[in-house]
Amino acid sequence: MMSWWNALSMVGSVAVTGSLGIAIAAWLLAGRSWRLSLSWCLLFGGGMLLVVLTKMAYIGWGIGIHEVQFGGLSGHAMRACAVFPVAFYLAFHHARPGLRQAATAAGVALGVLISVSRVPVLAHSISEVVLGGAVGLAVAAAFIAHAASERPAVAGRVLLALCVPVLCMAPLAKPVPAERWITQLALHVSGNKKPVGQPWKLGSQKARAEQRLRHLQERRERLQKNGDAIQAAL
Repeated sequence: MMSWWNALSMVGSVAVTGSLGIAIAAWLLAGRSWRLSLSWCLLFGGGMLLVVLTKMAYIGWGIGIHEVQFGGLSGHAMRACAVFPVAFYLAFHHARPGLRQAATAAGVALGVLISVSRVPVLAHSISEVVLGGAVGLAVAAAFIAHAASERPAVAGRVLLALCVPVLCMAPLAKPVPAERWITQLALHVSGNKKPVGQPWKLGSQKARAEQRLRHLQERRERLQKNGDAIQAAL
């Protein structure tokens, strides 16, 4: 059975937040806010680049901060803290200031919750989550400040409604092996045959064992569903 933290963590996956990031750019383009769309792509892309570079540095060369178990920015935290505040802000851009601020705050809260979820699921250390979330919030703050001065003629909430089904289906899609790609790239660039920086031992031994068991159960459930679907198709 998937835990609350695992389910929340899944909302921060590349399939969801990456899709939402692309939807924001498309949303702005549809509203003919060309400069804002470019600004968002540069800011969000820059945040993603920082995530990749810090992870590559640790995997390929062992560059990190061992005292606080930092081996790269949390991608989940960065993306969630960047896209949800911006999406909520744009969705309520033409609403009353109080409502718009409340919606943006809700987006920030959701991003922070998703970031926090990476700690109990033993995916990241606290330092990786905090710094990843800080970068994401900086991306969101910079974009919102720009959008406030530009007054974007964003497309209405109809477009947002059209994005909702895609985002709801995204977690059901096959997980994107982003970590494996980053590891392969880091090894290729560094010339090493195996990672220099090793994963941190997060949580207690019991917690790690429970997490491995949970992953095995979830994998077995996915395989069972795929098998049932194939059998039904035949």
